[in-house]
Amino acid sequence: MLYTEIPTQRPVTPLLDGIDHPQQLRQLEQSQLVQVADELRQYILYAAGQSGGHFGANLGVVELTVALHYCFNTPNDRLVWDVGHQAYPHKVLTGRRDRITTIRSKDGLAAFPARDESEFDTFGVGHSSTAISAGLGMALARRYQNDPCDVVAIVGDGAMTAGMAFEAMNDAVAHDADLIVVLNDNDMSISCSTGGFAKHLAAIWETGQLVNVNEQGEAYVQPHPKWTYNSRLHQSATDAADNLFKAIGFDYFGPFDGHDVDQLAQVFHALKKRKGPRLVHIYTKKGKGFAPAEADPITYHAITKIAPAATTPAKKSPPKYSDVFGQWLCDEAAQDDRLLAITPAMCEGSGMVQFAQQYPERFFDVAIAEQHAVTLAAGMACEGLKPVVAIYSTFLQRGYDQLIHDVALQNLDVTFGIDRAGLVGEDGPTHAGAYDYAYMRTVPNIVIMAPKDENECRQMLHTAYLYKGPTAVRYPRGVGTGVEIQQQMTAMEIGKAEIVAEFNVDAEQQISILAFGSRVAAAVEAAQQFANKHSMGVRVVNMRFVKPLDEQILRDLAPRTQLFVTVEEHAVMAGAGSAVNEFLAHAKILKPILNIGLPDSFLHQATHQQMLQDCGLDSQGILTSIEQAWF
Repeated sequence: MLYTEIPTQRPVTPLLDGIDHPQQLRQLEQSQLVQVADELRQYILYAAGQSGGHFGANLGVVELTVALHYCFNTPNDRLVWDVGHQAYPHKVLTGRRDRITTIRSKDGLAAFPARDESEFDTFGVGHSSTAISAGLGMALARRYQNDPCDVVAIVGDGAMTAGMAFEAMNDAVAHDADLIVVLNDNDMSISCSTGGFAKHLAAIWETGQLVNVNEQGEAYVQPHPKWTYNSRLHQSATDAADNLFKAIGFDYFGPFDGHDVDQLAQVFHALKKRKGPRLVHIYTKKGKGFAPAEADPITYHAITKIAPAATTPAKKSPPKYSDVFGQWLCDEAAQDDRLLAITPAMCEGSGMVQFAQQYPERFFDVAIAEQHAVTLAAGMACEGLKPVVAIYSTFLQRGYDQLIHDVALQNLDVTFGIDRAGLVGEDGPTHAGAYDYAYMRTVPNIVIMAPKDENECRQMLHTAYLYKGPTAVRYPRGVGTGVEIQQQMTAMEIGKAEIVAEFNVDAEQQISILAFGSRVAAAVEAAQQFANKHSMGVRVVNMRFVKPLDEQILRDLAPRTQLFVTVEEHAVMAGAGSAVNEFLAHAKILKPILNIGLPDSFLHQATHQQMLQDCGLDSQGILTSIEQAWF
């Protein structure tokens, strides 16, 4: 059925209510699966409205999830979900139905499959393109242990654009592994899929040849099914001479209608009788069954929870940092035609839609290929252009070798706009940007900046762009502090900090708080409270630069500072505070120092504010830590 509204009351789902374990699903008649799928889709609509979270991808795999758990003996058979955006139906069918509305909330279900949450979550995910490698590892391990099982890796067409997926497929053929790959082709990742691989998948569809499998597991060619794949317009590729998957060495079956649960069940039952590496190609529609999401799958990639009707007009929110970046990008490009912009499949999330529309010839979406994005920028810089790479902190981790070897080692002029730095709230540990100071500041040649607010973010991006060498501006998820953004772009002095607040300057005892990036405002609040309560001198320094540090300001402050405090929304270990510690030790400045930041642990999902409180990184937590260190 096609739905047009998200229900606010729990739908009636009699079959679904009787499924607390996939074994109960497998006891149903195959003819009942259509009803199960419809009830599951209704329930996902309701649950997403209650909790928010990933939306379109989950609606698109309802029939697939039902068919997989119906045909395979989970959890003994292994299902490995790539990325995990589509795992809500899986969680509902595996004993977590009544907790699904807690997803992405503190102490609730994780946003992605998590091994410590359920035995059905065979592999923890969150980053793209890992499922085939992990599934192959499971299949080979079970073969080695003489305990064979079916292993199914479910991978989207967007995730297949990453080289890691093809590395795993190549290796699976080398080992003749008993592995099934389900290619869930919806012509999307978060944005529309792009590149030669997307065209190849379109060509497979357009050629009209379907490879099916009979009940004995024998492959045969049958006429193309009578249904429409609502692809965006690809260039015609009907003359494709071969099938990429067959060329690699996989047995290929499909393409099938991914919303025909009965056909999917027949295919999976038959494929279990075959061995070796097999790929099942299905077409699905992101947002299937919910009309607004089918029409606009990008907007409905994820939704917020349905809020009660407001009684008073909502105040206008400050701009998001990603929007600040996007506007800067357009403004800088208008002044310098050497600027080119690169994103690894995160155009919307990184605030680049306007730039892509205004400067299509200067915009490069390389798909989910972070390593390639970094080295692509390096190649552009070699030709005298000035590439800007927009990338999330957690995803730049995947291009670390390229950052070192291809950009920094050659001292190339590449600017990195690093979004989602620090805690990311409901998306949890897989998406937290907790380690970028540490993994970048050890690399020679690079300049690293962290803005205290959205105006400073704009000015830092301009500063980074003008600098001749690798630079990174690291900014958080979400909205800014509400300061006025100056349209005039002014370059900052590299490595220069600023004192932003001083209290009780004439007091005999003084504390210097060295705050980095997003924690400057909270540090100022904590400093004022501490000064008022204890009549002591406190100053707050907006450090601005993690590398190079403003060493001179540290030398100047040392004689009148009894305690240095560093504050950062980053792991304490090897973070910005550690850089301060290293300098003070090297300069033989012997002063007590307190480092405040993220603990040495992976932090589970909650709201951003809840996570800051739990880590002691809000103003009250900073105040408490200083009091405990001082008294």
